[in-house]
Amino acid sequence: MKTVEIYTDGACSGNPGPGGWGAVLKYGAHEKEISGGAAETTNNRMELTAVIEALRLLKEPCVVELYSDSKYVIDALSLGWAQSWKRKGWIKSDKKPALNADLWETLLTLTQQHELRCHWVKGHADNAYNNRCDALAVEQSTRFK
Repeated sequence: MKTVEIYTDGACSGNPGPGGWGAVLKYGAHEKEISGGAAETTNNRMELTAVIEALRLLKEPCVVELYSDSKYVIDALSLGWAQSWKRKGWIKSDKKPALNADLWETLLTLTQQHELRCHWVKGHADNAYNNRCDALAVEQSTRFK
């Protein structure tokens, strides 16, 4: 399988408010940037959307090295929280409804096609690709102000 690196980030001005997401996909010497946004959303929805849209671009099963500064996304995937929420009818261990179940459902379906390796990176730090994703996300969020 091919190995693809995916960097993602989401941004929101207000929570909820206008938001944006950005992703960079890397395969060998090739890089692709994608981004988008929404007029009324949350930061977590934008974080999830970035991962979803990046995975949707993959045309075959891949080893995916996913890099995100979102503990929400990385922990829910790597620690199995999202799978557990789904098994329990989108209810968390504290008996409260899991937020963003629609996006988690889509994301979990997409991840089944790939070998996903999750990596948390510190936001607004020294990772150039994370910083680029942040810039893409913020740029998109400003379109809705």
